[in-house]
Amino acid sequence: MTDVVIIGGGPGGYEAALVAGQLGGNVTLIERRGVGGSAVLTDVVPSKTLIATAEVMTTLRGAHELGLRLDGERHLDEAFSVDLAAVNDRVLKLAAAQSSDIGGRLEAEGVRLIEGTGRLDGTEHVIAGTADGTERLPADIILIATGTTPRELPTAQPDGERILTWTQLYNLRELPERLIVVGSGVTGAEFASAYHALGADVVLVSSRHQVLPGEDDDAARVVQQVFERSGMTILSKSRAQAARVVGDEVVVELADGRTVTGSHCLMAVGSIPNTSGLGLAEAGVRCNDAGYVTVDKVSRTTARGVYAAGDCTGVFALASVAAMQGRIAMWHSLGDAVGPLDLRTVAANVFTAPEIATVGVSQAEVASGLANAHAVMLPLNTNARAKMRGINDGFVKIFCLPTTGIVIGGVVVAPIASELIEGLSLAVREKLTVDQVAQSFTVYPSLTGSIAEAARRLHGRSAAQAVSY
Repeated sequence: MTDVVIIGGGPGGYEAALVAGQLGGNVTLIERRGVGGSAVLTDVVPSKTLIATAEVMTTLRGAHELGLRLDGERHLDEAFSVDLAAVNDRVLKLAAAQSSDIGGRLEAEGVRLIEGTGRLDGTEHVIAGTADGTERLPADIILIATGTTPRELPTAQPDGERILTWTQLYNLRELPERLIVVGSGVTGAEFASAYHALGADVVLVSSRHQVLPGEDDDAARVVQQVFERSGMTILSKSRAQAARVVGDEVVVELADGRTVTGSHCLMAVGSIPNTSGLGLAEAGVRCNDAGYVTVDKVSRTTARGVYAAGDCTGVFALASVAAMQGRIAMWHSLGDAVGPLDLRTVAANVFTAPEIATVGVSQAEVASGLANAHAVMLPLNTNARAKMRGINDGFVKIFCLPTTGIVIGGVVVAPIASELIEGLSLAVREKLTVDQVAQSFTVYPSLTGSIAEAARRLHGRSAAQAVSY
């Protein structure tokens, strides 16, 4: 029987363990915090649970426009208040329950779980460190899935009370009076959106001209406009260089000499890979200058028999990608049929309000000439179902090849973009044409109708036509 040792119990690790067990491996998984890792315990599951709660408040806030009243002209959301202690208790309870469910399934599949840390001892053994000591495990196959840790600035050290990382937010018992969010990438924008919806006064410090600089420019512009219209303060082209606690306040210093004062500060300035102290260099596992493990399209590292998956590889910081990397690693190492990881088919979502979902080729790639495509962008405010629900912001954008009409990318900006992108994701994966997408039946009225309509507008585009909207 093949001995498989996995270091890290996040999506990359536990999904790999399930596949390895299915293929007959003798599987041991080492995890120091709890099964599910950061994704389940401090990142994806908790943050999206918090955001789901914030979405309810957003819906209540818009109820007045739909004609819903409480006590005359009183807005419906004014009848509700946020008990952040109860919200966070529920968030952590759900995360723990998810971790327990995953652990139970792993054990049922015969996976041995070790609570502790792991490091490589060459390429054929792993040293597991636990509260009871160490154990040297034989390993024919090793998978590194150790994830990342929030990046901390020396001049803005988190204290877990006033200056916080996103893993520490769930310790708050009261809604911050004024939350300063440093960083306007996905994490910063999501938490800024959620806490603003819950009723906190939010200041978002962005070093760029617009929030979400890594996303579709049109989509990010919509989100920024919604943020500003709802009363959020956005400090664009402003770089935070320090944060300090002064009494019951946090003072954030900007590079241009200005200061911003709030009750709390969330530092969302990226993350660093958990790859130190694992014995990687000694085993011949190469990392790049930033510390991320170098892998190929089937998750192999530079050391024989050693694979890596998830955020520690720096490939794509998504739980779905981590899980697929882990599965691919086991399929490849254990001799099952496998194809290389194809990032062109990855669907991603930003859980702001509204959400941004993307798949395939991006607008930036088209604009720079890296991809040749036609595009159509259809605003959602023309959609009948959107009007019924009071949705005024958002759009559907589709990219297709000029001659064949094959769909190669898409963007959806909407309250439930994460659900709507699946159709475009399928189209990209299966190389469907815009005509095939257009000819599929959609429910009327529905938001998905705009996807079919956008596809119809791309019918008959010739190779001589430029990208248009």
